Order: sequence, then C-alpha cells, then structure tokens
Amino acid sequence: MSDVTSNPKIKGSSEVALEESVLQVERRDYRDIAPDDRPRSQSLDGFDDIYTDIVDYIIRCTHKIWDERDIGLIYTHYTHNCVLYGTTGTIYNREDVVRDTIQRLVSFPERRGMGTQVIWNGNDKDGFYTSHLVTGSGRHTQYGHLGQPTFKPFVSRTIADCMIHRNMIYREWVVADQMAIIKQLGLDPNHFAARTAKSKFDAGLTSLDIGENRRFLGQTRPNEKADTSLAHNDIEAQTIEMLHEVFTKRMFGRIAQDYAPNAQYHGPLMKELYGQAAIIHQHLGLIGSLPDASYEVQHVASNPCEEGGTKVAVRWLMEGHHLGYGILNELGDPTGKRVQVMGMSHYHWKDGKIVDEWNVYDELSMLVQVKLGQLAEAGQA
Repeated sequence: MSDVTSNPKIKGSSEVALEESVLQVERRDYRDIAPDDRPRSQSLDGFDDIYTDIVDYIIRCTHKIWDERDIGLIYTHYTHNCVLYGTTGTIYNREDVVRDTIQRLVSFPERRGMGTQVIWNGNDKDGFYTSHLVTGSGRHTQYGHLGQPTFKPFVSRTIADCMIHRNMIYREWVVADQMAIIKQLGLDPNHFAARTAKSKFDAGLTSLDIGENRRFLGQTRPNEKADTSLAHNDIEAQTIEMLHEVFTKRMFGRIAQDYAPNAQYHGPLMKELYGQAAIIHQHLGLIGSLPDASYEVQHVASNPCEEGGTKVAVRWLMEGHHLGYGILNELGDPTGKRVQVMGMSHYHWKDGKIVDEWNVYDELSMLVQVKLGQLAEAGQA
C-alpha cells in the first residue's frame, strides 16, 4: 500500500503534496523511520538536510534530544519565543524548554521514548501540525523532581502536538500521564500534588472558577449538531460528531455504534481494555467525576494508514467541577473544585468502525487543581 497521506480537501495542502510519500511509524524499526540513505520524499523548504519527511523530522529530532541527549538541538528546532502548553503549567521561552528537558532526564537517565505513531497535516509553505504518540519507559534512579530514587521501572504514554515551520517548533501541547509514573513508582499522589499546588499558590497562582462552562445556554439543551468546522475531511467530521454525541450530549450508547465489538482501548494509567462495554465505562466514568463538564475539540488531523483505514488525532479540552464519583479515584470524594482537562486521543478507523483508541490525560494535574482550589479557599477563610 502506498503511504500517500495527502488529500486535496485538506486545508493547507498543496498540489505538490499529492505526489509525496511520507513514512509511517507503526510497522518500522527506528533505523527505517530515521534512515541514513533515504532521499527526501516530501517538500521541506527550510528544514535541515537530514530530514526526509515530516514524520522523520519528529521521530529523529525527538530521539536525538531525549535518547541521544543532544539537548542543545532544541536551539535549532524551537523558536526563542516558543510556547509549550503542559497539563500543570506553560513554558514561554526556549531556554526554559532546555532546562525542563534536563531536569526530567536527571531523574530518569535510562528513559527511552518509543515513537508509537505520528499523525500530521499541513505543508512546508503554511506550516505542519504533528501529533506524536510516545510510549516511554525507564527507571527512577536519581534524585530529582520526584524526590529520592525508588529504582522502580515505569512505562507511560505521552502525546505531543507540535506546530512547525521551517525546522522550528513554535507552539507545542504536551499531555504526559504523570499519574501513571507516580503510581508505578509507589509514590503518594496526594503528597506530590499538594507540594506542586503549594508551590503554585506561593507564586500567586490560584484556581479561577468562572462557574458556568456553557456546555449549554441557560435552561436550553446541548446543541443538537456538532460544529465540524475544524474537520478537513469526512472521517474527521465523523469523529467530531461522535465525540459531540458522547461527551456533550452524554449519548454514551453512540460508542456501541461507532466502535468495533472487539475494539481496544489504550488509556491513562496504562489501561489496556477490550470491547464496547469497557470503553463506554471509561468515558462515562470520566464524566461521572466531572458531571457538568464541557467538551471542546481544539484540533483534528488524519492520515490514511498502512494497516488499513485512517488514523485520526484529536486534541481536546474539558472544563467542569469535581461534583461526582467516577474513574478519577485519586480525587477522592467530590470537592466541588473546578478542573480543566487537556487531553489528546488517537483513533484508528477501519471498515467504518473504531478498532483502537489511544486516550491520554493526566489525573495528577487534576489532583493538583483540586489541591490548589482548596488552598485558595483556606486562604480566604
């Protein structure tokens, strides 16, 4: 199967892109994804000569920075005023990206981040957008931001979405499942979240609770139809419509319509679940913990897949209050505190059904927000 991932309907695509063939990650070893002797197969004006296509760029520079420890490559691959949005804070310049990378590698010197898949759109004229799913593993062997070493192994998922122009990343969103790491290392999530919240509170940050999140207006019902204006093609529009039904309208039965009976769910805390019932419970349970939450799609991209079908990447945001019980067990009994969830999901559609879902959000960041709200409340007492 030819790995041509362009579509004339895709916003920002160019005519030359229709003839381009871009590597895919899933079936290839690292040396084949980042080859030494492959000619450039995609127009990459302004990119370093070593890169053959946009997937090679993301996989290779990530490997060089994180695995080969060429952290200084950040200076030639990020703009000086880049913005990196994380689940527990935002970085506003390149130097802080360098420092943050060093600190994480201090604690986990054995960490390896395996590229699981890259879903992308765009071109070298208008810029590229990539969604990179990474499965990271290692051991906690050094004193660092998680405290004294536990010497225990861990494995976790991260998705990083990047906006790239002429070899430089200028905006990035990173969702790392920190709670998975904390729990596998045997650390106390409440202790770590309280410490993080206290440092933010002491720096003058508080939890802003504006009340209504406008999932619907006043006493009206949620919108009947999804806003599919972000979609570039029919499969992306179908994905947005499905998410609107499930998360905005609370029609969880839609999952049984759009997911294959043997669909697999790869979720937070390294959950590996099978079948429609298990997947329904995961999404219903998330809303159960945040029963008034709104759900907004922030970005969507898709590529035809060598394994058949199409893979779709969605960056999304939920906002609500911790008012109920669900799968967010570490939050404890309902606190009423405002919680914002930045999440990213990859879907594999095949023969009209979703056969795989990779879903990444960080429960630890939610616990930090609850603790921060409690600190703010105590400060007002």
